[in-house]
Amino acid sequence: MDLAPSTNVTFTITSLPKSERGKKTLRRVMKMQPDVQRVLTKLARLRDQVGNRRTNRAGRIWVDRRKPTQVVKLEVGETFTLRVTPQIIPDLQSLAKHLDAKAA
Repeated sequence: MDLAPSTNVTFTITSLPKSERGKKTLRRVMKMQPDVQRVLTKLARLRDQVGNRRTNRAGRIWVDRRKPTQVVKLEVGETFTLRVTPQIIPDLQSLAKHLDAKAA
C-alpha cells in the first residue's frame, strides 16, 4: 500500500483482523473521519448533559458515566475516507492486508 501524506484515500475493509488489537486499531482509524468525529462530539456533549448520573458520595459529587456509543461498524465491505497524515501511516500499514485503498 503506497500512502503519501496529505492525500485523501478511500479504504474498504476486505477482511477483519483476528486479534483484538487489530480490531481496536481499525476502529480507532475509522473514528478519524470528520463526520464520525462530529457525531462523537455531539454524543459526548449530550451524554455529559443528560446521560451521566451525579450522586453525592462521601460529601463529594460522584459521576456514574455511561459507556460511549459505538458509531463505526467493523464489517467486511465497509468503506471510509481519510486524509492520510504521517501520524497514522504506521497504523494503516499494520492493517494493509485487511484494507483495500483507492485514491479519493
